[in-house]
Amino acid sequence: MRIGIVGCAGRMGQMLVREVLQTPGLELAGGTERHGGESIGRDIGEVVGFGKIGIPISEDPKALFAMVDGVIDFTAPPATLEHARLAAEKRAVLVVGTTGMKPEQTAKVAEAARKAPIIMAPNMSVGVTLAMAITEQVARVLDESYDIEIVEMHHRHKVDAPSGTALGLGRAAAKGRGVELDEVALRTRDGHTGARPRGDIGFAVLRGGDVVGDHTVMFAADGERFEITHKASSRQVFAKGAVRAMLWAKGKPPGLYSMKDVLGL
Repeated sequence: MRIGIVGCAGRMGQMLVREVLQTPGLELAGGTERHGGESIGRDIGEVVGFGKIGIPISEDPKALFAMVDGVIDFTAPPATLEHARLAAEKRAVLVVGTTGMKPEQTAKVAEAARKAPIIMAPNMSVGVTLAMAITEQVARVLDESYDIEIVEMHHRHKVDAPSGTALGLGRAAAKGRGVELDEVALRTRDGHTGARPRGDIGFAVLRGGDVVGDHTVMFAADGERFEITHKASSRQVFAKGAVRAMLWAKGKPPGLYSMKDVLGL
């Protein structure tokens, strides 16, 4: 498969480039950066510390989609919407790890998936995908006497909160309980809040240092607490998951898929 990486000069983009270059069955075809980026025109291999490979970084995603079988996208919601449109137009596979998507933006990606196979997940890590599956099962078994709290911590530069992964874990817990997350989510607490409402799913957000991503789902009841925790010490786990998703998607019909589909959960 000929693969393109959008946002290839960013921290996650560089890791994706290196992972593709080292994965049998995948060939790096090109990469793009936003208009006016300082890496435009530079050799993508040199930018990621892999050595010169003869592929300059472009600022034209349309040209990239025209020459690839699939694209991996860990950029930002507005850019991802354009990439989803191009994937639909070119019938190319699109793997999306972008976070901070609003419901209406997700709906547009789903619309594009009618014409192209798109794998989208709030977190591409295999471990996080398993944590979400386990969270749903535990929430299905434990009743509302168990309060659900989700705690996440990321590096100081992360711009969205709660993280897409935390919200994904929340949706998994809500699904297990048979409710909609938007109806029970409690994202902020400040001042005199009163007693904790029964059935709420609470979120706590921490930011600092260079933390790649820590997530814990707590089921707290009188007398015991059950916790599901995942800690990422390297972004490589996200890159490996995205590449696994790309290999899985080869030959798949159009549709909106998740990492649960990739893992057969």
